Amino acid sequence: MQRVVITGAGVISPLSSQKEEFWAKLAAGESGIGELTAFDTDQYEVKIAGEVRDFDPTLYMARKDSKRMDRFAQFAVAAAKKAVADAKISLNGDETAVYIGAGIGGLQTIEEQHSCLLAKGPRRVSPFFIPMLIGNMAAGQVALQLGLKGPNFSIVSACSTGTHAIGEAMRLLQRKEVNVVLAGGAEATILPMAVAGFSAMGALATGYNDRPQEASRPFEKNRSGFVMSEGAGVLVLERLEHALARGAHIMAELAGYGASCDAYHLTAPDKDGTGAVRSMSLAIKDAGLQPADVDYINAHGTATKYNDALETLAIKKLFKDHAYKLAINSIKSMLGHLLGASGAVEAISTALTLERGLIPPTINYQEQDPECDLNYTPNVAKKSEVKVAISNSFGFGGHNATVLLRKFN
Repeated sequence: MQRVVITGAGVISPLSSQKEEFWAKLAAGESGIGELTAFDTDQYEVKIAGEVRDFDPTLYMARKDSKRMDRFAQFAVAAAKKAVADAKISLNGDETAVYIGAGIGGLQTIEEQHSCLLAKGPRRVSPFFIPMLIGNMAAGQVALQLGLKGPNFSIVSACSTGTHAIGEAMRLLQRKEVNVVLAGGAEATILPMAVAGFSAMGALATGYNDRPQEASRPFEKNRSGFVMSEGAGVLVLERLEHALARGAHIMAELAGYGASCDAYHLTAPDKDGTGAVRSMSLAIKDAGLQPADVDYINAHGTATKYNDALETLAIKKLFKDHAYKLAINSIKSMLGHLLGASGAVEAISTALTLERGLIPPTINYQEQDPECDLNYTPNVAKKSEVKVAISNSFGFGGHNATVLLRKFN
């Protein structure tokens, strides 16, 4: 079986869009959540978000091109170019694939063009309306910008999107169909319609509008929902032979992947946690390991009541007594929830943990929930020589995805 490694990473996030600063702030337990400024929130119950502030797409592409992309695709292009630069790689377009997804896609374009339709009529709708809104344009625009002619498509599995994209990219490399894949996710939905919709579901954190940095509280007793965020994460994945031949710096090995479906409810996780158990166990088996070999879990940890309790239950069911020895965290406590981009950004954080021997904290952890009684690395980062880690993502529709990363040896 071909071994697959991570040789570069690019991130666009509310915390930082520079990899080293992103990592430093995670390690320091800083929050990127603040007052929502993208639109007037007077009529909204939720007034906070994890916004990517001062993003200038023309730093990464021509102005003309940027005007033909929704914000999520701009984020994808920026993160991909950052990842390529980080990997110090010269890409062969015929041997490079792009697997970058979005959970929702071009909602900004839909809102803007729908308003245009109502106000000015159908003849004023942009000819770029459809090409800008469709979710595959994150991958498509990256390929266009970088001249990449290998396999190219977009996985859509809600908040599991980024992790599914990375896992499926690993399979492509294992089959030796290409040498390199740019894999990850992008999302930009801090918009009136999305905030209204998630609020109507009761999914967003409430009661912290005056304390936005305290709003995201994964696994903590007083959690009340997730904080909507935006951004992108893209990883450069290579076949090990290819990476070694060019003398690449290897952040971590991508060694296992598991996916499953709850087939239980549109939005709620399986009350027994069996879907999450299956995705984690498949990733561990895929890597040829046992549950006791895992040191650390980068949890999905959204700070919603049911997700956190059922992810904890699933961890205890799979790992049994070893669950209490695991280090666990949720960087959503600092970033909020990047939806389709979250799994990719969290995989980058996991790779950096393996590379640098430090587990970022789960901040805002004050009171223990009796149902969430594991070690979530509360409030302060922990030095640890992690050798094997898994990163979980779960999405509406019952989607579960897990990737296993191993310290490169």
